[in-house]
Formats: sequence, C-alpha cells, structure tokens
Amino acid sequence: MIILPKREGGEVNPWGRWATFGLGLVALFGGQAAALTAVIWWYGLNLERWSDLTVNGVLVTVSICIATAVQVALLALMVRRTGISIAVYLGITLPRKRDLLLAIAMVAIFSAAADGVSRTLGFNPVTQFQLDIYRTASAAGWLPWLWFALVVAAPIGEETLFRGFLFRGWHRSPHDIWAVIVITALLWALTHPQYNLYLMAQVFLYGLLLGWCRWNSGSTLLTILLHGLVNFEGVAETVIAVHS
Repeated sequence: MIILPKREGGEVNPWGRWATFGLGLVALFGGQAAALTAVIWWYGLNLERWSDLTVNGVLVTVSICIATAVQVALLALMVRRTGISIAVYLGITLPRKRDLLLAIAMVAIFSAAADGVSRTLGFNPVTQFQLDIYRTASAAGWLPWLWFALVVAAPIGEETLFRGFLFRGWHRSPHDIWAVIVITALLWALTHPQYNLYLMAQVFLYGLLLGWCRWNSGSTLLTILLHGLVNFEGVAETVIAVHS
C-alpha cells in the first residue's frame, strides 16, 4: 500500500524523505528491470554470452533508453499522486540566462581541471569501457543511437531522479541544502560501477557541482543540459582516442 503525502493546512506536500528514497529506488530498479528484460529477450538466457554485456555498445544503448523511459514514467506517476505539477515538483523550468552562462562556465573549467588532474596522475580520461562501447556500436552501425543514449537519454533519466525527484523530496529548508547536494551526488556516483574508484570520485565531484547548480537556479533542465555537455565531451574524447 502506498501512503500518500501528508496534507497540512489544505496544501499538498512532497513525499516524505523516506518515501522519497523508497520510491526513488522503485523507479530506478523498475527502469533497470525493464532494461534487463529487454537484454534477456535480446540475448536469451545463455549466460556464457553475458560476459560482453557491459562492453556491447548496442546493448548499452538499448538498456539506457529503455531504463530511462520507464524510470521517468514511474517518477511522473509518483509525482502525480502528490497533486503537485510534475514540472514544478521535478524542477522542469527554464533557467535564467545568467545562471545558464555561469553554470556552463563552471562545468567547462571543472572538466578541463579534471582532465588535467587525470593526466597528471596517469589516468586516461577515456576509459576502456568508453572505447569498447564506441567500437562495438560503430561496428553495428549504431553510433548515432549511442550518442543519443549517452548525451540525451542518460542525462534526462539520471537528473530527473537525482536532481529532480530526490532533491525535491529531501530539500526542506535552507539548512539541509548541502546535505541534500552531498547525498544525491554520492548516490549518483554509486550508480556508475563501470568506473574505478578514482573516476567514481570524479563523478561525485561533478554531482556536487550539478547539485549546486540545481539549487542556485531551481532548474533541473539546467542540470540535464550540463550533464549532457559533460557526456558529449566524453564521447568526443572517445572519438578522438579511437581515430588518433
């Protein structure tokens, strides 16, 4: 049984903090379950072939697109139960021009610094995972769809959950904002197990920046755009690495 958000003074409130966490997990794993079902249909139950799942660009593309569609649909249904507009609840609003320009500049500086630190420490900014999915998608003629999955679909799904639904359900006062930013960034980083600990730490730092931009602008559309730009840079670097 789903417990609806409490009503105080006749106004409809967001989901409570624990309900937000639980429903967020339902949306996340619901999307993943749908993607897994598609993969099983694609691969069958032959476990010997599953070893290349995480390096198959076609399957990664299909999984991201399906998981995103199902997850966003579930989140929208959950938000509707509160009686609050989906756009208002999830922060689907255009950012102010100054917030947009500031955020893009901050992400550009951070990305350049992150690449510089990675190279200094001996880490290649382009991971083997990126190279594998690019090459397999290219061989199958799926590169345009891979670009779409990484630059458009993935940012929409992840930002709608972390900087949209979770952020809205957990941020209740000015005093809790940094706790919300840190926790959502940490959870977001943990959803990237394809990377090593160093790169997951980098994802966490990106999450802090995106969380601050979400709070400063009030716009999840802005963080979707920023996330897409970061992923675009990653794919572009992969293209250069593959063809250099």
